[in-house]
Amino acid sequence: MNKLLSLIFGKRSIRVRMFWSFILSLTLAMNVSSLLNESLLNSLLAARHFPYLSIVLYGVLSTVSFIVLFILSFSLMTRRIVQYLLSLAEGLDYIAGGNLRHRVPLLRKDELGRVAENINAMAEKLERQIAKERQIQKSQMDLITGVSHDLRTPLTNIIGYLELLKNRVYHNEQEQERFVDITYNKAMQLKNLIDDLFEYTRLTTSDAKFVMGQFDIRELLSQIAAEFQPFAKEHGVTVETYLAFKSMPIPMDPGKIRRVIDNLLMNALKFSVKPGVVRVSLEARPPFVAIKIENEGTPISKEQEELLFGRFYKADHSRTANAIQTGSGLGLSIVKSIVERHNGTLSLVHSSGHFTFIIELPLTTAAHDDEN
Repeated sequence: MNKLLSLIFGKRSIRVRMFWSFILSLTLAMNVSSLLNESLLNSLLAARHFPYLSIVLYGVLSTVSFIVLFILSFSLMTRRIVQYLLSLAEGLDYIAGGNLRHRVPLLRKDELGRVAENINAMAEKLERQIAKERQIQKSQMDLITGVSHDLRTPLTNIIGYLELLKNRVYHNEQEQERFVDITYNKAMQLKNLIDDLFEYTRLTTSDAKFVMGQFDIRELLSQIAAEFQPFAKEHGVTVETYLAFKSMPIPMDPGKIRRVIDNLLMNALKFSVKPGVVRVSLEARPPFVAIKIENEGTPISKEQEELLFGRFYKADHSRTANAIQTGSGLGLSIVKSIVERHNGTLSLVHSSGHFTFIIELPLTTAAHDDEN
């Protein structure tokens, strides 16, 4: 019943309200003007001096009175609609002037109310879009700053040692060879940084091509762990695997996933206590498979956890193994990008120095082009 009354009286439709305003204004103007005109006609007929002129004057005055009464009554009945339209126009002026936080009031449930909702939604969307563009610009500046800093350090060292070699500032051949080795290592560090930067840029701009197919993730993990075991033992770390007994084929690019696992294993090796253990496990969590890489290390703060997947973030050198070269700071960002391009997730669970990186990859093929 309430809905029917709302429909009849136009609470949710401005067209119905305008229609009723028109009808009521017309009726009111006709009734009031007829009363006034009847009194005027009687006065004119009582004069009897100019009957023809009286009739003409009556016609003009009756028409004018009807029009004036209709305009006045219609304006009064629609004044709230006009005022709300003016407030919407004023709100649009504020938004057009750059004040995207301004919101127009939602006072109606008819078409104008929906217009107000759309205006507010548009302002909110513009505000988010501009904030996103500013964040992208900031990210670009941070990227340039990070690249400049990380390229300058090894490049400065290379130039310094090359100058020593050029000016023959060494005492014997052993020292010369040491300078050459240091220069070579710094050059390789520079090359790795450039390679990581190039790979990260390709992944974040969707230029990297993924060769997707059904591959056994258990077999891949077993192979990577076996290859990594000798290197880990050299640094006092044992790799333990806890893999499912049966094969687990999933849609993936094996080359890219290998890079993910290699990077996380190297990361665990760098920050693991020595002697220590790195555990690699695999389990099914339909509709995903979960890969866990765990190690014990020096605890980090919540702030460091939040920065861990950021570009160019590097841990304190005191936490790393001295024999293992510091990375570019892009490794975990690249890993996260690869996992997300596989429609998966990468997360870290940390508690009192126990670190667990968890990769979840879908068991079945999602909407993913083979050439992505």
